Amino acid sequence: MAQISPEVLGDERGTLLAFVEAQRTAIRESLLGLSEEQAASRPSVSELTLSGLLKHVAECELSWLRMAQQRPNELGRTEETWAEAFRLVDGESVPSVLAFWNDVAEQTAAFVAEVPSLDATFPLPPAPWFPENGKVSIRWMLLHLVEEFARHAGHADIVRESLDGTRAMG
Repeated sequence: MAQISPEVLGDERGTLLAFVEAQRTAIRESLLGLSEEQAASRPSVSELTLSGLLKHVAECELSWLRMAQQRPNELGRTEETWAEAFRLVDGESVPSVLAFWNDVAEQTAAFVAEVPSLDATFPLPPAPWFPENGKVSIRWMLLHLVEEFARHAGHADIVRESLDGTRAMG
């Protein structure tokens, strides 16, 4: 459940950002107390790791933010580098990816605060999973981030429990 704090505005923007942040927190907390080796381990037949999930959701948020801002994504993932979005490479660490994600989260919050309306739309890129000439609103993007992060928070719960028995809900 989204945590309610005095700093969170009770309006729609604040509420949506609170739910996004609650799911971010669930993913972040799945990594607490783990070594880099544990965070990168695969305790099941799945390819998913906690550090890989962390990197994926951070990059996913940046991608949606850049689409909404109608700016190029500086990560520039290609078909050849797509798999790198699910594992740490080139000296990356859990703390460095957490810092990256914190920066992206701050950018998202600032963008959402500045956008004139949550009804503002932006175009979706050409992709087989998007409708041709599709557009979505800022509100839709925030709800999609809740959905995306919640899905991966569930994955993270399972991976963490498989590693050491730690469960998110007690």
